[in-house]
Amino acid sequence: MSDVALRLSGITKAYNLGTPGVVEVLRGVDLNLAPGEIVALVAPSGAGKSTLLHIAGLLDTPDAGSVEISGEAVSAQSDRVRTAVRRDSVGFVYQFHHLLPEFSALENVVLPQLAAGKARREADAQALALLDAVGVAHRAGHRPAELSGGEQQRVALCRALANGPAVLLADEPTGNLDPETAETVFASLLRLVRETGLAALIATHNLELAGRMDRQLRLDQGVLTVA
Repeated sequence: MSDVALRLSGITKAYNLGTPGVVEVLRGVDLNLAPGEIVALVAPSGAGKSTLLHIAGLLDTPDAGSVEISGEAVSAQSDRVRTAVRRDSVGFVYQFHHLLPEFSALENVVLPQLAAGKARREADAQALALLDAVGVAHRAGHRPAELSGGEQQRVALCRALANGPAVLLADEPTGNLDPETAETVFASLLRLVRETGLAALIATHNLELAGRMDRQLRLDQGVLTVA
């Protein structure tokens, strides 16, 4: 296993917005995340944190620089390779859960495993174990509309971890929740990350939650610094 789960080197990204001209969103971002490390990404709205997370998770490509996951340079690989790495090695949690409404909580956690080629019985067992770990196994048969916001987000966390990723990327995972529910979801996230030993980069506006992570980084005007 590589001693660096996620490495970003010299990442730049700019967008041509027409009349305003070119906007530089990321300017030479460097970042190393070790296995088992939880890092907070603190940034004002519009600072580019979602762009950074999308590049780190291979959903977008940088203009320059490289992305390595578990020691493998992947940002310049083919779409097929990037898709496979994203499926097997990266988990995403968003502010809104994005669960598939027609499937149960259990099925939402099973589906990414089936896409990765896991047998249904094994996928069911893994999904149920994850749901149990975050306290929603008793809701496994319920569809998202029948779950509370906190329950939905905990199912989304389980889905992100279903394939045993090396890296978890979370974009304001508690931003749409009340404080008590946010604490429940965040506690589940911290515990599962610690237990599995993956690396987590969590974008948040909540400075109290950020202070409970291993490091705090700030993205401002395209530059990443220690918060």
